[in-house]
Amino acid sequence: MVSERETQAAGDRVGESPCEQDPTVMTEGKELKNVSESQSPHESSEAATIQTSGSMFNVKVQMPGSDVLDIQVSPKELVQEIIQVLMEHEDSCHRTCFSLQHEGNVLDNFAELRSVEGLKDGSLLKVIEEPYTIREARIHIRHFRDLLKNLDPTDAYNGVDCSSLSFLSVLSEGDIADRTCHENNGKKKKRSFTEQELESIDCSPPDYILPGCAERPLAPLQPLNADCKPLQCLKALMMSGWNPPPGNRKMHGDLMYLSVFTMEDHHIHITASNRGFYINQSTDDIFNPKPANPSHLCHSLVELLGLISPAFKKNFTALQKKRIHRHPLERIATPFQTYTWTAPSTNHIMDYVRAEDVYTSRLGYEEHIPGHTRDWNEELQTTKELPHDSSTDQLLRERATFKIHSDFVAASTRGAMAVVDGNVMAINPGEEVKMQMFIWNNIFFSFSFDVRDHYKELGGDEAAHVAAGHDLKGVQAYSSLDIEDLYVLGTVVLDYRGHRVTAQSIIPGILDRKEDQGVMYGSIDFGKTVSSDAKYLALLQKASKPLRIQKHSVLNEKDEPVVLCSSVECKGIVGNDGRYYILDLLRTFPPDLNFLALDKEEVPEECRKLQFPRTYQHKLCCLRPELVESFVQHKYTQFMNLVMDRTHDIGTFGENNLSKDAGEREEVNIIRDVCREVGSVSDVVFDLRFNPDVCSSVVKFPESEKEANQLQRRLLKEASAFLLSVQIPNFIKECLHYGTVPLDGATLTEALHAHGINIRYLGAVAVVLEQSADGHLLDHIYRIVVGEIVTRSAKKILRRYLQGTEMSALSAAASHFLNCFVSSYPNPVAHLPPDELVSRRRKGKRRLRSTESADATVWSSLTPLELWKQIKTESSHSFHFSFICDGMDQLVEKFKLQKVSLLRELCMKTGIQILLREYNFESRHKPAFTEEDVLNMFPVVKHSHIKSKEATRVFQTAQANIQQGNLKDGVVLLNEALTLLNNVYGAMHPDVGLCLRLLGKLKFILGDVAAALDIQQKTVIMTERMLGYEHANTIQEYILLALYCFANGQLPVSLKLLYRARYLMLLIAGEDHPTMAILDSNIGVVLQAVLEWDLALRFLEKALETSTKYHGARSLQVALSHHLVALVYTSKVEFRSAMQHEKETYTIYKTLLGDSHERTKESTAFLKHVTQQAVNLQRTINEIYKNGSSATIPQVQIMPPEPATLLEQLNLINSIALINARDKEPEKDTKGKPGPVEHKPNVNRVQSGETAPRQPLIDREAAGESTNAEHNDQGADCSQSSTAASTMHCTEPHLS
Repeated sequence: MVSERETQAAGDRVGESPCEQDPTVMTEGKELKNVSESQSPHESSEAATIQTSGSMFNVKVQMPGSDVLDIQVSPKELVQEIIQVLMEHEDSCHRTCFSLQHEGNVLDNFAELRSVEGLKDGSLLKVIEEPYTIREARIHIRHFRDLLKNLDPTDAYNGVDCSSLSFLSVLSEGDIADRTCHENNGKKKKRSFTEQELESIDCSPPDYILPGCAERPLAPLQPLNADCKPLQCLKALMMSGWNPPPGNRKMHGDLMYLSVFTMEDHHIHITASNRGFYINQSTDDIFNPKPANPSHLCHSLVELLGLISPAFKKNFTALQKKRIHRHPLERIATPFQTYTWTAPSTNHIMDYVRAEDVYTSRLGYEEHIPGHTRDWNEELQTTKELPHDSSTDQLLRERATFKIHSDFVAASTRGAMAVVDGNVMAINPGEEVKMQMFIWNNIFFSFSFDVRDHYKELGGDEAAHVAAGHDLKGVQAYSSLDIEDLYVLGTVVLDYRGHRVTAQSIIPGILDRKEDQGVMYGSIDFGKTVSSDAKYLALLQKASKPLRIQKHSVLNEKDEPVVLCSSVECKGIVGNDGRYYILDLLRTFPPDLNFLALDKEEVPEECRKLQFPRTYQHKLCCLRPELVESFVQHKYTQFMNLVMDRTHDIGTFGENNLSKDAGEREEVNIIRDVCREVGSVSDVVFDLRFNPDVCSSVVKFPESEKEANQLQRRLLKEASAFLLSVQIPNFIKECLHYGTVPLDGATLTEALHAHGINIRYLGAVAVVLEQSADGHLLDHIYRIVVGEIVTRSAKKILRRYLQGTEMSALSAAASHFLNCFVSSYPNPVAHLPPDELVSRRRKGKRRLRSTESADATVWSSLTPLELWKQIKTESSHSFHFSFICDGMDQLVEKFKLQKVSLLRELCMKTGIQILLREYNFESRHKPAFTEEDVLNMFPVVKHSHIKSKEATRVFQTAQANIQQGNLKDGVVLLNEALTLLNNVYGAMHPDVGLCLRLLGKLKFILGDVAAALDIQQKTVIMTERMLGYEHANTIQEYILLALYCFANGQLPVSLKLLYRARYLMLLIAGEDHPTMAILDSNIGVVLQAVLEWDLALRFLEKALETSTKYHGARSLQVALSHHLVALVYTSKVEFRSAMQHEKETYTIYKTLLGDSHERTKESTAFLKHVTQQAVNLQRTINEIYKNGSSATIPQVQIMPPEPATLLEQLNLINSIALINARDKEPEKDTKGKPGPVEHKPNVNRVQSGETAPRQPLIDREAAGESTNAEHNDQGADCSQSSTAASTMHCTEPHLS
């Protein structure tokens, strides 16, 4: 039989040899067609297809009382995949409890098709309806409810069931690729428009996205579908009050009773029996379980209700057609929950099935595992022990690990919220609230407070709060190494309602021991007592080299030396299962001496210049792993240079004086000396490691470690100075060259972390930006840094307030804080929640209401002035950055910040969800927010990331092949990587999106626009749903999709996508940003294509202004902007203005590229053309003045730019150069599929290999992209044939 849990596993399978697969195919099901009834092209394409390998064949599936369905399968697929296809198909989606039979034999759902005896091409599989159990009946009812609610976005707004929002289909009014197919009778061809059709296209943008508009509305953030009204199939479906069935009815097969109100206002009672569903004769007052007359016994609720309610049948059919019409990626669940910080006002409707699910005693999915809850630790560790010798075993292992990890994160999130909300009883209820611990669903929960003064010397509660995050980083580091026999705990860290909660899997037997029992390695008191173990040392030594941890000795309480291969806080515990666990990994990485003011220590000059070292709020400041690796690479370069210099000296001066043996000995001595000089722990090879305990004030070291510790302190000083003197300037330099272009706080954080820069250095980054000679070119970075300092400071303040706020006052407290933060209203009054149901005896005794905390209402006394003072204090303590402002309004004006952007950042950092409406932040007469505007509060979840090693390797190999120009190999490898990623993660994952993005770009470069369009559409939906519909990466994906739509002739859709991207840019970053120049240029060119000259000119002139500010008046970007403006003026017959702008273009090209460069020649030709047209026009005017209307008028050639010319400009704007036909793969037949670029020369031709304006790829650092060879040589020879490396600029993201 098929359960809901089994259907969820349908996308989980192992793929083999995926090289032959279509790269655009996802794990969405199979292509399925009805044998006896023709399907529309849309229905055929909606049926999902899976990636398979080997010989494909067809099987027929006989549905009960239905037509035969034909499905294409592969021998290596599972039977379960056919079941998933049937559950997705429109005609069979309502079935859950069935099995498949072949020649009378029931097939195992998890057996491969090749193992089924006698199964061949054309074989018939029969769907056999199985008897129901109570469990299967409940699953069926829940599945039925999901079918009725599948178009309802309420679950996405509420952040449940891994639902999330995507608005691409709303913007494009349907499936982009599918509509293109329909418009061309099933053949995807580029559409062309007549001039009359172009003029009829409505391309006017909303006023709020026009250049110069200061309005930032929130309502367009979630555009509504024109047909958004849900179809109601039933008025109510509920569990009957006659449940459970009495004993005598159980003997007749009754499982449960349902009560249904149809749209015709009929109230019926339904019996769920082991044979199916039928209507009984019961009423609300009389129990009569006998079947009604006429009796209908159906195996599914849909069939039964379709017989008795015409309205249900009609609306359910229409509902399923809408469901099938949605893109498959919009329907499937994401592996992790994505939350939205805004939501519209919705009506809370009655849903009895939902109510029963919530209030029945279920811990998660334990109804699918009868008899017990899930043992998370056993599941996590068992998957680690799975075999991984072969590639197939490795895929199975990674897939199982990812699935269990995602389930664990979801369960931990539910449990942590229940703990903070007070819905879980503590295992130590008699202790103080901060010290309480909880167990829920076999997961251990604890608050990040300084329990029993463990962190007293390290910073108290602040240190305890940070320690949870550091521990998670350590778990990620050790789990990524995948060392056999060394186990870490499943760990999730959540911030919810001001509390930080750590969720961990439970070591078997640990709850039966005392704290000091069972710890075989490490210390439970930060180094006062220390123990070690030979087995643990052997295991941890395997991790010490990749993690750069030095093996060292410390003294225990008896002053005896104890050898460690980790920090003393790292504890080793052997569970009752015999596994060796390590936990408390908060000091995995070396300490940061810039924030540890050590006595009598000489500070490097680089640190003193920026006023380091500084005191900090805690003493757990550590260097990031990215910084450690960069520093080690820096020292290795230094090591190699020293060795080469000194060995070169020996070769020069001692060639005739030294024997061969003496020369070798001298080389050994040189290497030994250089190793000591650079700080290597070995004298014979370069090996740089760090002692994480070297700066501990509690740990004692033996005398034998004195020299090693001195070396360690020297290395740590150098690493800290390296961060300030190399990494921060490198980050600034990369921002200056637009290798990294952050748009908001999240992308800034990712970019800093990629350089190994901790967020506590934001103040130092701001100071370096202020002092930079090119500071005016980095205004956008400085604004984001300042905004991030403000919002992070406000987040810490809000966290302290929320910890003491009772549940009934959450919305009031949050809205009051937001008013004090962004509203200009000077005196917002906090509204304490009224006692709506207070008894008469307690009326007037408001002070007795609060029972949670003595400071439960301290938030109500907060004022904007007081909050600003606290923000200034917090920013000074946390970031050493001072604001010389009197309030938020002054800050916003001084640094040109946007209040809506600050609001978005704060809500996303704290999990606050607000009502989607327009807020007047500037009003001084009323506050911007009310209690009703705060809708919800979500957790901010942090967890480790499971990576597919094989998929990552294949993806990186594909990148290398593309950079070398091996496009065919690149496509095959990307194809293979995509299959591997799908097999591990399923269809929905950020890494899948990265792979698709590169594949789509490669397809576009090769001229297969239709394939690129289809792939990029999937990428956009995936990015919206996984990262957020207003994430910075989503904007970049919209731009690429708009480019592909333009190339495919879908001009209206292209404009809508660009308008959407500009609106999101305005909302999160504002108009003054270099990426906005890219967007405006794109919009201007597309508007030219639809003959909107004046509108195009507005956007292009704004792009010219922005490019001039951020790239300089004599840059290639500005030259291109001038040329685009000149094109518009030419079309408007304003030749004088066109000449002025084109002269600027020519001057810049001549100065930067020289007279012989093709770009300069093209500009010269265009300038001559415009000049000639201007002369002709002037002659015409003169003739008219001289001879009147009878004058012979010279011909003035005024033709709008060709679509191919405009596409070339778009490619140039977006740094994509297309390859010529001779460079394409020979087997690629592009007949009937015109490439985006004509190959005849013209004045606007894109030449691969020449310098193109750099597109600031905003997701570059977020995805870990390589930035090598980013900038083309300005003097490059443009006549050379293009390669994939030059056309793609070799800068696609890495799966790291």
